[in-house]
Amino acid sequence: MKSRFSILCLLVNILLISCEQAPQYYEVSGRLHTPYHIKFEHTKPLDKEIDEQLKYFYHLFNAFDSTSVISQVNQNRDIRVDTLFQKVFKKALEVSAETNGAYDVTCAPLINLWGFGFSRKDSVTPAHIDSVRQFIGFQKVRLEGDRIVKDDPRLMMNFSSLADGTACDMIAQMLEKKGVRNYLVEFGGEMRVKGVNPSGMDWRLGITKPTDDAAGMNQELEQIVSSPKPLGMATSGNYRNFYIKDGRKYAHTIDPREGCPVQRDILSATIVAPDAMTADAYATAFMVLGSEEAKSLCAKVPGLDYFIICSDSIGDGYHPEYSEGFRRYMVTADK
Repeated sequence: MKSRFSILCLLVNILLISCEQAPQYYEVSGRLHTPYHIKFEHTKPLDKEIDEQLKYFYHLFNAFDSTSVISQVNQNRDIRVDTLFQKVFKKALEVSAETNGAYDVTCAPLINLWGFGFSRKDSVTPAHIDSVRQFIGFQKVRLEGDRIVKDDPRLMMNFSSLADGTACDMIAQMLEKKGVRNYLVEFGGEMRVKGVNPSGMDWRLGITKPTDDAAGMNQELEQIVSSPKPLGMATSGNYRNFYIKDGRKYAHTIDPREGCPVQRDILSATIVAPDAMTADAYATAFMVLGSEEAKSLCAKVPGLDYFIICSDSIGDGYHPEYSEGFRRYMVTADK
């Protein structure tokens, strides 16, 4: 009798296993404040789970939503911030310290003053800049327990410079908890990859050529990147986000130390790091620092590699430069 029961249990298990859907690649695409594209291998689609992560992301970091956590912090509400918010905040301050303030998420008032973000100004004077700089600076905000404490209530933060990378990491971590081993998550051009693509090959990512393309329509590739290991990758470039006033081009990268938009010799900075949040923050920092400071910084920060496109000293041409470690990711024409 026991033998028959065992055989019956075995048959039931075989039947259940055979009914399980075989793993296949699924794709989820959409557009929120920026386009996103997710491809992963799993036994079922995970649209609901991805949507939940995106809603959570916006609840934490959407500075345009007065009910979001970041907005409540900026409004000086007595609010406790969760572990994810704390993690992003700590990363922002870490990068700020490493760059001596070239990267600073408290420069939101400067962004607003110059017309990026929540409002636009007709003109900016040195007096305006000096008045705003009185209450910006990463040294003026800290984490005490689960609360953000500011030295000046006028201080505001904006995490847009590492938010898209953070969204990639959030979705990637959810996928991994679901047992997904092969995936590509792209959010606003920042990426997090692991494993292989549907062809069984390493994921291939592209770095576009630097052109004055405010609409973001140019997709001509400068370099193809491939990785046999999990990584985060982010690209920042002031050749896509700018406005022109009175014949002068104002880039989207503001140097908090100077209080104004800057045009360094770096036209595009692509960073590879263990996670997309870190890559995103340092890509922004590179644009502020310029090539020489950026390369020195990279040598001091473990796990970072870069591919930067720099303007030539004469004429309107450009040339690429990259770290020795980045060579392993570069796909040559014969591959």
